[in-house]
Amino acid sequence: MSRAAFYEQLDDTLAQIRTDGLWKPERSISSAQSGRVRVDGAADVLNVCANNYLGLADAPKLVAGAQEAMSTYGYGMASVRFICGTLDVHRTLEQEIAAYLRTDDSITFAACFDANGAVFEPLLGRQDAIVSDSLNHASIIDGVRLSKARRYRFATRDLSDLDVQVEAARRDGANHILIVTDGVFSMDGFIADLAGICEIADRYEALVMVDDCHATGFIGPDGRGTPALHGVEDRVDIVTSTLGKALGGGMGGFVAARQPIIDLLRQRARPYLFSNALAPGLVGGARAGLRLLSEGGQLRDRLTANSDRFRSAMTSAGFTLSGQDHPIIPVMLGDAQLAGRFSERLLEEGVLTAAFSHPVVPVNTARIRTQMNAAHSDADIDFAVDMFTKVGTELEVIS
Repeated sequence: MSRAAFYEQLDDTLAQIRTDGLWKPERSISSAQSGRVRVDGAADVLNVCANNYLGLADAPKLVAGAQEAMSTYGYGMASVRFICGTLDVHRTLEQEIAAYLRTDDSITFAACFDANGAVFEPLLGRQDAIVSDSLNHASIIDGVRLSKARRYRFATRDLSDLDVQVEAARRDGANHILIVTDGVFSMDGFIADLAGICEIADRYEALVMVDDCHATGFIGPDGRGTPALHGVEDRVDIVTSTLGKALGGGMGGFVAARQPIIDLLRQRARPYLFSNALAPGLVGGARAGLRLLSEGGQLRDRLTANSDRFRSAMTSAGFTLSGQDHPIIPVMLGDAQLAGRFSERLLEEGVLTAAFSHPVVPVNTARIRTQMNAAHSDADIDFAVDMFTKVGTELEVIS
C-alpha cells in the first residue's frame, strides 16, 4: 500500500467515526476545574462530568502545596527515579499513601494507567494465571497483555463465574493466581463485591488486586476505598489508584501493597524505570490533598447527599440510570448519535457532560456518565435535573 493510501485510509476511518456518531469532542476550559467551569469562551456552565469528586481540584491548600514544592524543588525532575530523580518528598508521599491505605509501602507512577501497565509483568510468569473481570479498565487489560501469565476472564461481578474461572486456572496447573477487579466500574457506577471475591480467593489460595481509582478518598471508612468498605483491607494484596481524581485531580498513580511487591516493582516495573519521576508540584499538591482527607468527612457527606438527590430526581423524571451507591450515575441512552445530540443540547442549556459510546462502552450502550461533586449545591443539582428533563423531553427520551 502506498503512503498516500495510508492517509486516505485514516481519512476514511475518521469520517466513519463521525458518521457513526462516535466522535468525541474536546471542550476547551478557560477556568480552574471546579463545579462550574468556563467552556469554549462561553459563560460558566455546570460541570457534572469530572472525576473531581471532593471538589479539591481548585482547593487553595492544594495549589499552595504545589507552589511551595516547586519553590523548593523546581519545576521538573528531568530524570527517572533510579538515576537522579528521587526526591525526599517522593518517598514521603509514598509512605503517606501507604499509611492512609494501611499497607506496607507504595510506589508512584506518572498515572494509574502506568501503574496497571507495570504491575503484572514483573510479578507473574508463564506458570501463573490472571483472572480478570470482563469489564475491567482498559489499563488493566493492557497490563495483562504485557504479562506472560495465562489469562482467564469472568463475567462482570459474577461470583459464580469467578469461582469457575479460578478453579479452571488451578486445575490447569497455575502456580500463582491473581484475581483482578475494578473496585468501582467507572462506566457503570457499580461497586465490586470484594468480600465475595476475597472469599473465593481464600478458597483457592489466590491473590487479589483492586484498581480503586474511583473510590480512593471518598468510599469506605475515612475514604480508604472499597477494601475498607468491605472490611477486607488485610486480605487484598495489591491496590492501584490515582492522584488524579478525588485526591486533587492532578496527575500520578500508585501501587500500594506489601513490601516485597513494592520492592520488586522498583527494580523491574518498566513504566517506573523508563519514565520521569512525578514533578515536584504534583507531589506537593498530592500531599496537601492527603492531609485534607483527614478532615474530609463533611466533603464525603456532601458528595453522598448530592448523589442521592440527583439519582432520586432523575429516576422520578423517568430516566434509565445505571449504578448504585456511587457518585457515578450514568444516564443510559443506547444510541450513540442520540447521546451525542443530548450532550450538545445540555451544553447549550448550561450543563457540561460527555457522551460515552463505543469503544469506551459496548456497542448500543451509549450513555451520558454524570459524576457528582462535593462542590455542587442543591441548586446546582436541581438545575442539572431540570436541564436533563428539558432536553430528554425534547429528544423524546422521556415523556
